[in-house]
Amino acid sequence: MSPEIIIWSLIAASTASCLVAGVFLSFSDFTMRSLKLATPEAASQTMQILNREVFRSAFIVLLVGMAPVAAIIGGLAVAWPPQTGLEEIILGSLSYVLGVFCVTMFGNVPKNKKLAAMADGSPEAQAYWPTYHKGWMFWNHVRMIFSLATALCYVDAAVLIAIAL
Repeated sequence: MSPEIIIWSLIAASTASCLVAGVFLSFSDFTMRSLKLATPEAASQTMQILNREVFRSAFIVLLVGMAPVAAIIGGLAVAWPPQTGLEEIILGSLSYVLGVFCVTMFGNVPKNKKLAAMADGSPEAQAYWPTYHKGWMFWNHVRMIFSLATALCYVDAAVLIAIAL
C-alpha cells in the first residue's frame, strides 16, 4: 500500500474520530450539565428522546463505523508495517476500539437501555435520573478522551510517515 494512501486514510480516520470526540465533548461540557439543572422529569424525558433520535443521525454512523475502520487500520498496520508510525497506529486503533466503542457498548448503552425501558419522564425515570446522569457522564468523559487520543495518534502517525517520505 502506498504511503500516500496510508497518510490520507489516517487523516480521514482522525477527522472522523475528532468529530466523535466533539459530540462527546458537547455532552460533557454543556448538554448534560444543562439537563442536570432541569427538573428530573424534563431531564430524563429529554435524554430518552435524545437516545432515540441518535439512531437517525450522522453521528451514529461515525461512532459505530469507526470501530471496524480502526480495527482494519490497526490490522493492516500489523500485517504490512509502515517504516515509521506503527506504534501510533496500533495505539490509536486500540484506543478507539477499546476506549470508545467498548466503553460505549458496556458503559453508556446499558444505562441508555435501562432509561429507555421506563416511560418518558415517569416517576421511575425521574428517580433513576441522578444515578443515570452520574454514571453516564463518567463514561462519556472516558470515551471523549479516547476518541481524541485516537485522532492524535493517527495524525502523529500520518506526520511521521509523511516525514519519512
